[in-house]
Amino acid sequence: MNQPKTIAIVAGEASGDLLGSHLMAALKQQLPGIQFVGIGGPRMQSAGMKVLFPMEKLAVNGYIEVLRHFFEILGIRRKLRDHLLANKPDLFIGIDAPDFNLGLELQLKQHGITTIHYVSPSIWAWRGERIHKIKRAVSHMLALFPHEPELYRQAGVPVDFVGHPLADIIPIQPKRAEMRETMRIPLNAKVFAFLPGSRQSEVKHLALTYIETAKLILKKLPDARFLVPLASRETRMIFQQVLFDCDAQDLPITLLFGHAQDAMIAADGVLVASGTATLEAALLKRPMVITYRMPAFSWWLMKRKGYQPYYGLPNILCGRFVVPELMQEDATPENLAQALLNLVNDDNEVTQLEQTFTELHLALRQNTAQKAAAAILPYLPAHESL
Repeated sequence: MNQPKTIAIVAGEASGDLLGSHLMAALKQQLPGIQFVGIGGPRMQSAGMKVLFPMEKLAVNGYIEVLRHFFEILGIRRKLRDHLLANKPDLFIGIDAPDFNLGLELQLKQHGITTIHYVSPSIWAWRGERIHKIKRAVSHMLALFPHEPELYRQAGVPVDFVGHPLADIIPIQPKRAEMRETMRIPLNAKVFAFLPGSRQSEVKHLALTYIETAKLILKKLPDARFLVPLASRETRMIFQQVLFDCDAQDLPITLLFGHAQDAMIAADGVLVASGTATLEAALLKRPMVITYRMPAFSWWLMKRKGYQPYYGLPNILCGRFVVPELMQEDATPENLAQALLNLVNDDNEVTQLEQTFTELHLALRQNTAQKAAAAILPYLPAHESL
């Protein structure tokens, strides 16, 4: 009788937790007795993972923030490595979080453990030299976007394009009227969804800018209302404190616990921090303005290593500026408010965006979790066939 297979997985933030939970479910369909250990969030924990370290410890961004937590993160990786070498899994899967996972994968692979990396690092956007480390560290790459596999084939890294799970989850035609009815928002109201990011550091850098942007929009659209979904109690408290500090509690802003997709479906326009949420907005066919702020030194370091004129995923995937990007010093309330108003008041532009985003959605809809599981199973010794 075969022993149950064990897979170690590490996810570093909410998007990775979502990917991991779907992949775990797909693998369980093929190997019902499979066991999972590692680092994950509430979704992966609910799917049956034995969590060795809290995922929140890894969810930091920007050079300064990473340096501040460097020794703690390094200690977690060292302890996790030692645990996995002492209790060897049949397979290791690193989900995104390349700065944490690639170094761990390199050490595990050197000790004979097969390593799968799920979500290609953005080597097409910046830090392309990482392809050499990836080749040494990764047994197989699972890429979410169709332009990525060729880069790995050229470098001799086994790769599969598996699509993006959000494209599987999100319907091609979101039910906007029904969502507004559920949220008790009139169909003729002008609604804006403001998404300042899932990390505490992101909300700290963007909250005041978002609030000032709302004030400027209200001057042009006095009946406008704003939905601000926040990912955690901590980020909600940060945003509430900024509202209090700038005496803006009377603004027509509704803070939501999560429900980011609901807010975007209901909205006429979306102001969104650069990241996975921009892809969600595109799949929901919403006009958006993409923005970001980080410490000046972190921005300088990142910008000088970039290869493309785009930062937001919708623009990167379409290969052109389909929606505005206002980053760092350009992300002023005046610029953001004007860009949002220009978008929502241009019916032709909104229609064109919906068509463009529908084409993108269809390209990314690949039954991702099952496709990823099919690529992974051959690496499990004596695995049961699909």
